[in-house]
Amino acid sequence: MTAAPKQLDLTAPPVVRTIAQRSLIVGVVFSVIAVILAFRNPDEFYRAYLLGFMDWLGVALGSMAIIMIRHLTGGGWGVVIRRIQGAAMRTLPFMALLFIPLCFGLSKLYPWAVPVETVQNPHIREHLLKHSFILGYLNPKFFIVRAVIYFAVWNLLSFLLSLWSKQGDNRDAPDNTPKFKAIAGPGLILYGFTVSFAVIDWVMSLDPSWFSTIFGLIILIGEVLSAMCFAVVIERILYNYKPMSDMLRPDFVHDHGKWILAFTMVWAYFNFSQWLIIWAGNLPTEISFYLARLRGGWQSVGLFLVIFGFAVPFALLLSRPFKRDISRLVWLAVWILFIRWIDLFWIIEPNFSKTFAVTIADIVVSLAIGGLWFALFFRNLASLPLLPAYDVSAAEVLEDKHGHQEHA
Repeated sequence: MTAAPKQLDLTAPPVVRTIAQRSLIVGVVFSVIAVILAFRNPDEFYRAYLLGFMDWLGVALGSMAIIMIRHLTGGGWGVVIRRIQGAAMRTLPFMALLFIPLCFGLSKLYPWAVPVETVQNPHIREHLLKHSFILGYLNPKFFIVRAVIYFAVWNLLSFLLSLWSKQGDNRDAPDNTPKFKAIAGPGLILYGFTVSFAVIDWVMSLDPSWFSTIFGLIILIGEVLSAMCFAVVIERILYNYKPMSDMLRPDFVHDHGKWILAFTMVWAYFNFSQWLIIWAGNLPTEISFYLARLRGGWQSVGLFLVIFGFAVPFALLLSRPFKRDISRLVWLAVWILFIRWIDLFWIIEPNFSKTFAVTIADIVVSLAIGGLWFALFFRNLASLPLLPAYDVSAAEVLEDKHGHQEHA
């Protein structure tokens, strides 16, 4: 059984609780402002709320997916950030609570949630009248039931992965590797299906006249990209303190950089595939998505995403020294997290605005949700050691400079 070296304290540094407290203050302050904005302009508030909610939910779900990927593939790269991503994953009950306000704003967001005759967009109104079966699936009650199912599946997976991970902190910890593998395979399949259906419900149905068979995968790959970038940011913060300064080796950072490169390439590929298929098909039910985003200034946002969301990160990540240097990689990770917010903004906002515009609510609500989410995340992170020292996989991280390890 592998044991943590006696000189290595695996508890999270005190700065984690300090950041949690400061994040809570930020979250509360911006939440108060967000509530004021909700009363002043509920339409803008709910659009901004959906944007912020999807952004932070993506980090939590993507973290869960990467944990399951690591359990299937192995490797120290995933062990060293497992507790970081586990802390993010355990925010899912909180995200379930944050979904409740969206249920009160369905009529502000979704054309199918109001009487068809009152839908202002003539194209969508005609589509709903012509395809009345859509309203059988997209109705408020069934919408909420499906959301409950999604969150139930995600929280069940999170609970089991967290439970078995915590057992790795005990000296007499059992080898849970078979359990992790047994749940990771089906769990990733469930993750793929539930995220795809959730995205159809919560984002694609903003325009029920449009559909894309690859849209769910675009959001899904964006989530794992966000999660890996988030892990890099947190490990850089912790790298200034023990034990992360002892555990995080350049080869692990290199692996994280390679994952970011891979996810960036797949994200670009999925987006290009969607555009190519829709362009080639040239069907009215499909091209409406891009027509709304190729005018009114939105085309500039799309070009910005192509250059700074793919081309620039891709070029930087081709450098091996860059991927191995945490102090340089972290800046790209922060940038990509910002790009992920821009991408979701570009997907959501054109459904409501024909011209490019960023409202105060878009920024305030995302900061409010982010502040509260960060406070809970860092609280979760401080509650457990940064490594399950008695887990069999810990041997891949708990090695001295000569490649040896201690055994119990």
